[in-house]
Amino acid sequence: QVHVVESGGGLVQPGGSLRLSCAASGSIGTVNAMAWYRRAPGKQRELVARITAGGSTSYADSVRGRFTISRDNAKNTVYLQMNSLKPEDTAVYYCNVVAPPFTSWGQGTQVTVSS
Repeated sequence: QVHVVESGGGLVQPGGSLRLSCAASGSIGTVNAMAWYRRAPGKQRELVARITAGGSTSYADSVRGRFTISRDNAKNTVYLQMNSLKPEDTAVYYCNVVAPPFTSWGQGTQVTVSS
């Protein structure tokens, strides 16, 4: 089984920055894609950013140009650098790790953007 733990959330003012981290551990073979999702109050969970094992990235339109996803394969860790944060970025952010045969989720970390 794969255990996933996120960290780095918190309260930040509009225009500020945060960096989220997500570490996978346990019975890990090859880690394929790693991704960040978020769920805002009253909304469905949405994909924020995704990175493949080879480093190819994709982003939601709402965050492209402001967020950057990266990974450290040696540490089975994925990061999400969030800049120019907006109140609408407020959500619980979840890490998703695909390490066949497992697809694992973290417990989530709260990000609140407010003055």
